[in-house]
Amino acid sequence: MSAFIQQLPALIGVVIGALGSYLAIVRGDRARFHRERTARWEERRLAVYADYARSLKKSVTLTYRVASYLGNDPHPHPLSPEEAAPLLAEATVARDPSGEALILLGSPQVVERARTWVVGVMEMEQFLREGTRDPRAWQALLERQRAGREGYYAAVRDDLALPPGHSARWPLQPVSPT
Repeated sequence: MSAFIQQLPALIGVVIGALGSYLAIVRGDRARFHRERTARWEERRLAVYADYARSLKKSVTLTYRVASYLGNDPHPHPLSPEEAAPLLAEATVARDPSGEALILLGSPQVVERARTWVVGVMEMEQFLREGTRDPRAWQALLERQRAGREGYYAAVRDDLALPPGHSARWPLQPVSPT
């Protein structure tokens, strides 16, 4: 019995070491799982955010083209309202699923900024459906839409902890003849 008692401290040390090792592994695995899950969701949110921006930008580009046809915008590829109608309808229908994904996965701030942006785009579409020919009013709508887009991108960057990005306001320089 005295041999067992002499070995008991070593045996207790082995048991404590094994238990400590087990707990450290479990805790490390749990932390790794949490990091990986967070990274996966961030990747999914980024994809949803980008998809929504792409779908909305398609509508914006079409409005530029129609506005050019009506004399409101200098876009180099005008498109008549009649030709644009099915394309605009298709773009609107296509942005609905991306909007739903945004509502599902987006942060409240991003969703609110997306709403602001899409309302600006919808105002541009309404302006063109009415056949309005007013370049100054069109410019005001463009500025509102651009501010909405800028706010959306800022909210996305903030949500994903990305560094500040470009405002995407690129003044066009007049082309000089060569």
